Amino acid sequence: MELLDYLKRAVDDGASDLFIVAGGPVCEKLEKRMVPIGEERVLPPMAEEMVTGLYTLAGRPMDLYREKGDDDFSFSVGGLARFRVNTYHQRGSMAAVVRVVAFGIPDWQDLRIPPQVMDLSNLTHGMVLVTGTAGSGKSTTQACIIDRINQTRSGHIITLEDPIEYLHRNAKSIVSQREIAIDTEDYLSALRACLRQAPDVILLGEMRDRETIHTAMTAAETGHLLIATLHTKGAVNTVDRIVDSFPSGQQEQIRAQLSMVLRTVVSQQLLPDKKGGLVPAHEIMHVNSAIRSLIRDNKSHQIDNVITSSGGEGMISMDQSILTLYKAGEITMETALDYSDNPEQLRRRLS
Repeated sequence: MELLDYLKRAVDDGASDLFIVAGGPVCEKLEKRMVPIGEERVLPPMAEEMVTGLYTLAGRPMDLYREKGDDDFSFSVGGLARFRVNTYHQRGSMAAVVRVVAFGIPDWQDLRIPPQVMDLSNLTHGMVLVTGTAGSGKSTTQACIIDRINQTRSGHIITLEDPIEYLHRNAKSIVSQREIAIDTEDYLSALRACLRQAPDVILLGEMRDRETIHTAMTAAETGHLLIATLHTKGAVNTVDRIVDSFPSGQQEQIRAQLSMVLRTVVSQQLLPDKKGGLVPAHEIMHVNSAIRSLIRDNKSHQIDNVITSSGGEGMISMDQSILTLYKAGEITMETALDYSDNPEQLRRRLS
């Protein structure tokens, strides 16, 4: 099989990722399961040919890959799909993981994104964080929110991504999409520059370091809506991760600043369902006066209690979301407990 045959097979099968790694067959990931495509082993020369082919399809030089040993980029194949690629070296040979991305923006209802998450598109300022582990659908949730803003109000939306996944066409808004390392040097310099580009909404692919986090908070403080991601699980861990990225002498000031700019944290994960597919679970924390005080007073460990008791304000804890899926007969008890934040407490509620 040729490279394009493998890409087409992944799209036709509904795979999330395609793996090209020497030593075994090319594999695709279907509902969190690794499935070999054929029996042909990928030897290093074949891996090199396929990785080089990915760069050819993207029209991208391999200089950065040869210099650093890994690279991120994306490309489209007409009539097929869009692909996000990470190339890297392993055991002295070339390798790649290719994420399959649909051409259009998915329907948020098909993805079962809660309405209160989509309502975040009505915000005009402050910081919204979409969090979760890799592969939990953070980028897709962000894309759906940005698309809702683009379709419903006029403004300038700037996205800073590494790499660009979903393509947004101008609707009621103008959408400027900038890819890190191609359109700009890095997240920090892109974020600083975009503050001079009259943005109304800023999408930040990832808050990777202290300087980027600080600049993002300042942007949210000065009247912009900033939507960003963090690789954290749960609202409490997200707050702690932001604060802990600063030296101890600055943390009190950061807690005060964060309590004022943070509007919502959405944490999500994908759980295996009984039909062999995946079903999303969401935790939603809206920052009300009680949570604002807990962040400011360094009592983030009490935030979970507020989330659990604030369903009337549109909040939901991860365990409440998982419990709902279990009661609906969509997931097993084992799955519910495996993905729970507090398995012992959930076990008591299940029994």
